[in-house]
Amino acid sequence: MIARVALDNASSQDNEFPMRVIPVECLRDNYAFIVVSNSGDAVVVDACETDPIRRALERERIRPSAIWSTHHHADHVGGNLDLSLEYSIPVVGHRSDEGRLPELSHPVDDGDIVRSGDVQARCLHVPGHTLGAVAYYLEDYSLVFTGDTLFSAGCGRLFEGTPELMCRSLARLASLPGRVNVYFGHEYTEDNLRFAAVLEPENPDVAAAQSRASRLRARGEPTLATTLDDELRTNPFLRLNSPAIRRAFPGSMASPEEVFAAVRSAKDRFR
Repeated sequence: MIARVALDNASSQDNEFPMRVIPVECLRDNYAFIVVSNSGDAVVVDACETDPIRRALERERIRPSAIWSTHHHADHVGGNLDLSLEYSIPVVGHRSDEGRLPELSHPVDDGDIVRSGDVQARCLHVPGHTLGAVAYYLEDYSLVFTGDTLFSAGCGRLFEGTPELMCRSLARLASLPGRVNVYFGHEYTEDNLRFAAVLEPENPDVAAAQSRASRLRARGEPTLATTLDDELRTNPFLRLNSPAIRRAFPGSMASPEEVFAAVRSAKDRFR
């Protein structure tokens, strides 16, 4: 399934070069993204697997000019080798992932700018899920690709980082403008919102988000995209000062990092 997401233009510059984001379902619940400018420049974000992305590119008559990888996990880079060779295009990823991110040819670090024609993003190093996690922030178009760092109503497991690292990374993403659209790497929204509803049963924004997600999934549509404003109202990992969430984890926890660790541990066990 391919869903086309039209972006609201944020400036006169955007009106000249509007963007399309084409989510492509891969594997069991992954999303790859094809970002296309009006002039035809295109980038693949997280080439999860080859065939669905190739079919989408062929169907849309798009030739990509780069692959941007958010992190090295196999379910996000499984198509890097085939697609980079087939289209003779570079692969971008964090410099710390050299040697473990397939076909990485353009290592980047925090604050670097990556460009492919009209498609341009600022790289945000957001360690926590992995140490080399990168978010790609397209400021001119008010969108960010967060991989497995920030999900709708959730965040990634801590496979390599610490609660302190992930807290800082999530706070950094949350500091972007509230209207920024968030494109995340997995369709976990309904499960994440069930957990959020347990922690904050009286939160009307969580209930509204659950209703929206259920309608979309019943129609076979992705829950993409959310906004940072949405996440600040519904995502327990961004609501660590919520009285309800703190009551759910009584004890001596004082710092956001301690609360985060407790919430993350509870979500890891949640069924």
